[in-house]
Amino acid sequence: MSKYACASSSFALGVMLSALIASSASAQVAEPGAQEASAQTPGEDEAIVVTGTRIRRPDLQSNSPITVVGSEEIRFQGATAVEGVLNRLPQFTADANDNVSNGSDGTANINLRNLGSNRVLTLINGQRMLPSQAIDINFVPSALIERIDVVTGGASAVYGSDALSGVVNFILRDHLDGIRIDAQAGFAQHGNNNRDVRSIIAAQGYAVPARGVVDGGKQDINIALGKNFAGGRGNITLYGGYRHADPVLQANRDVSACALQAADATGTRLNCGGSSNTPYGSFTPLGGPNQGIGLTNAKDGSRTWVPYDSSFAYNYAPTNYFQRSDERYTGGAFAKFEIVPAAEAYGSFMYMKDHTFSQAAPSALFLGTPFTLPCNQPLMSASQLAALCGAAAGTSATQDTLIGYRLGGNGTLPRRDDLRHEDFRYTAGLRGDLGHGFSYDAAFVHSLVRFDETYMNNVDNEKAQRALDVVSVGGVPTCRSVIDGTDPACTPINVFQANGLTGEQAAYLYTPSNTASRNTQTIFNLSVSGDLGTFGIRSPWAESGVAIVVGAEHRKETLRYTADDIAEQGGAADSDGKISVTEGFGEIEIPILQNLPFAHALTLNGGMRYSSYRNEQESTGLGSKYTAFTYKGEVTWAPIRDVRLRASYNRAIRAPNIGELFGAQTIGNVAAQDPCSGTTPAASAAICGLTGVSAAQYGHIIECPSDVCSAQGGGNPALRPEKGDTWTVGLVVTPKMVPGLSFSVDYYNIKVKNYISTVDPSLTISQCVATSDPYYCGLFRRDPRSGALFGTDGYIISTTLNTGFLKTSGIDVTADYSLPMGALGKLDFNLVGTWLNEQVSEPLPGLGTYDCKGLYGYTCGQPSPTWRHVLRTTWQVPGDASLSMAWRYLGGTELSSLSTNPFLAGTPSVVNAKIPAYSYFDLTAAISVTDQFQFRAGVNNLLDKDPPAIAAGILSAFGNGNTYPGVYDPLGRTVFFGVSVNF
Repeated sequence: MSKYACASSSFALGVMLSALIASSASAQVAEPGAQEASAQTPGEDEAIVVTGTRIRRPDLQSNSPITVVGSEEIRFQGATAVEGVLNRLPQFTADANDNVSNGSDGTANINLRNLGSNRVLTLINGQRMLPSQAIDINFVPSALIERIDVVTGGASAVYGSDALSGVVNFILRDHLDGIRIDAQAGFAQHGNNNRDVRSIIAAQGYAVPARGVVDGGKQDINIALGKNFAGGRGNITLYGGYRHADPVLQANRDVSACALQAADATGTRLNCGGSSNTPYGSFTPLGGPNQGIGLTNAKDGSRTWVPYDSSFAYNYAPTNYFQRSDERYTGGAFAKFEIVPAAEAYGSFMYMKDHTFSQAAPSALFLGTPFTLPCNQPLMSASQLAALCGAAAGTSATQDTLIGYRLGGNGTLPRRDDLRHEDFRYTAGLRGDLGHGFSYDAAFVHSLVRFDETYMNNVDNEKAQRALDVVSVGGVPTCRSVIDGTDPACTPINVFQANGLTGEQAAYLYTPSNTASRNTQTIFNLSVSGDLGTFGIRSPWAESGVAIVVGAEHRKETLRYTADDIAEQGGAADSDGKISVTEGFGEIEIPILQNLPFAHALTLNGGMRYSSYRNEQESTGLGSKYTAFTYKGEVTWAPIRDVRLRASYNRAIRAPNIGELFGAQTIGNVAAQDPCSGTTPAASAAICGLTGVSAAQYGHIIECPSDVCSAQGGGNPALRPEKGDTWTVGLVVTPKMVPGLSFSVDYYNIKVKNYISTVDPSLTISQCVATSDPYYCGLFRRDPRSGALFGTDGYIISTTLNTGFLKTSGIDVTADYSLPMGALGKLDFNLVGTWLNEQVSEPLPGLGTYDCKGLYGYTCGQPSPTWRHVLRTTWQVPGDASLSMAWRYLGGTELSSLSTNPFLAGTPSVVNAKIPAYSYFDLTAAISVTDQFQFRAGVNNLLDKDPPAIAAGILSAFGNGNTYPGVYDPLGRTVFFGVSVNF
């Protein structure tokens, strides 16, 4: 670690230790048992439900570390997107969100402990939210959230598959008696004052963003109403909501207005890079006198080919979205009715309809797809024909060439991805008291996720080929397909001079592509829980009896994915699959000691689950079967009432989802660069030969456009479940001598073995170059004609497989303190922080590991700072008013390619060698005008701090606009106003 990083971490840790003496975290985090009891305000004998266990009893406390985010914290943040609330917590790493555009599927996801969004189990009121391969946090109505429980570590013995990194349980207000209306509006306001980036943009001759911008408006309105009836035995609660977000273009922020790249081999400075798919037009003949040489149309508009250089690069950034447009409707109902004490019927219906667009630069005839040109093409000049065909120029012979021609200007349109989700969730059940301390719960859950995607304003390569296959008819350039009648609508396209393609020609090339998926999940669950103390089964040294739960569950998930002919041209393919699992589970909690000297409480907890899986793909007949055991053991010891020690071990699994098992193998984009490309390749001829480069191709392979190469992804029916082991040890202190103070410190250690993944293409490239390992070099599939590593015929193999292991460990610190100030009210200090000890990956068994602690970029992806925290200070003013300040701190990180670990070897950088520590400050004021009317206003990122500007090729996953928009605030300062009305 650098001296700078050590100093920054030491300073932050020093502040945190000071805060622990007089602060902690009630709005966000509290000692679990106390927070949950107050949140539910149960009666003396009413059971408390704690996330992470199915045991129910009035005095229950969690044996696992739990972070609790309350509804007040959501209001303080002015949050309309729930994933943003969780991403602020140091336990989370940003995942899919509304600031990711190109390549987004329109969903929002969460990533606990940076182990992947597919390794955290998401629940609503203790039941699975949606199908595992179709989780979308947008489904959760934020205004209805009572609290969010975040449990660290495996919980498969309690909930089943997927709970490897932990569980996130959204507890919704499903029992209202009255009317609640909540409305909020907000916008972003930013001063574009990044002098370094602005000078880079100006030097390139690109449009420099305005100094001050106001954009990114968001509106959110929700209404919920409920009514008790039958003397309180029944309740029905209805809700509905609408959310709208305006798009923000990357052109409106200086950090994103051009695609940044390293200006030299060592990365001493940045410049505006771009794509070789340009409106000038780029060509790489696959034969003839200029085979493998990059040529381009002259800038003056003449039909003359000149050598390609970086001055021709196209700035694809300005039209890309930095924030997607979005429109969302939610609605639903919760109902329950106690027929008799032994039978309470309950159920719910939840619905979401979300419509969002992502937007990217205008489409192109992209380099990577070969096109066939006649050597007498009438739109080409004689010199161009000679350069392409040599002696065959002017004849009816043909020549293949790669073409990169951007449909920019002249009325052409940006590409837009129309993403539409419609989600349904139904629950029904019967629960009741069986007597003698026993109860039962029989539940049914069904969810359906409909996803429809239309990709618009994109070039149809088959039409492009027809529009290039042109001959002269009476001196008029005419498509051959018009002559033979196969496509009478064909319009010849002029890609042979700069900006020669018109809007009319582009309109012919556009063909929308359509894909759709239907995901379902059906669950039947029956459980019986009881207190054996009613039968006298208890420890002789304890007052409470032994508590047990036994039950069974059956789950079925299905997926059907379809693609039309145009989508299949781009590599999409139909797919289907079904997963069925039958499970039996049990849990026991044994109070050993209670109310004895040095043993206020000593409790043991254990659980086990047996799972039997059957996986099937109807279209191919492929399938697999396997079984799994998961289990847990937990212990808590409170020597005195004020101090509680807890420890746990959990064995968890994550079964492969349908996409990982049966997804069709397709070609997609990946941020990378071919080390064997260019006139002076970075890799030697010997190493490039191992990847499939011939001696004739070496030094003549075209670079991946915009640092975007191709990779082949897809499913693998032979996958087996991942296995995870979690150890936690913690201390919870609530000293009575300091009223209002509580804090906890928890160590966690999670290891996931045989994790399902792909070999990251960046890792494949770097390891092949660094080690010449035939395994990694053998994953290259080069275009046989050009040697390129992009397009449909050149790619890195990156399909799913059971790989090595993932491991992370660290320490969570949470605290809460309330300081009375008499007539001035009180101050609440709220803290949650995480120190990361390790973030280790073993890509393949036995081939070595790398640790991304304190690193970012390339293989390590988004930053993994050693220390993160959120400290909120709230002044509760007499008269029901408050003023709250949050300090969000992210420690500095260093570029992974500068590590000495050979797995992380890659392109160096001086200017992006490190991201410094970041501090954001958020301010919120709230006042209750009357008992029924509350008003709030706030500013996030009060000081309008810019996100770090990073070369696009470094960013890897979830990067956009030359930064990590889920980690750092991409739009600058955001302002919001909100009101709540209760009747």
